[in-house]
Amino acid sequence: MTLATKIGIRDIARNINILKEYDYIDIEDKKTHEYKGLFISPKYANEFKEYLAEKIAKEKKAKLNRLHKYAGNGTIDPQYNNLDGVALREKIAQKRLNE
Repeated sequence: MTLATKIGIRDIARNINILKEYDYIDIEDKKTHEYKGLFISPKYANEFKEYLAEKIAKEKKAKLNRLHKYAGNGTIDPQYNNLDGVALREKIAQKRLNE
């Protein structure tokens, strides 16, 4: 197999066997020169899936960490457990008046 090439969507439709010749292929629309995607050989597919899963998990964790500093740690004081919105506001108002 050779390393890589760039082919059009129509070329794939005409000859699907061309995919067997390359490790990966950049796919573009030859008419509009718009990049459509990447085809990866089955030989590298599992390795690439693992890489993507790790990358997505890191991105999710980074977003959650950014939100965490604004949202706090997500725990609630036991005295406010199982209260609806109105009761919760009343409890907080009473606490502020008593302070």
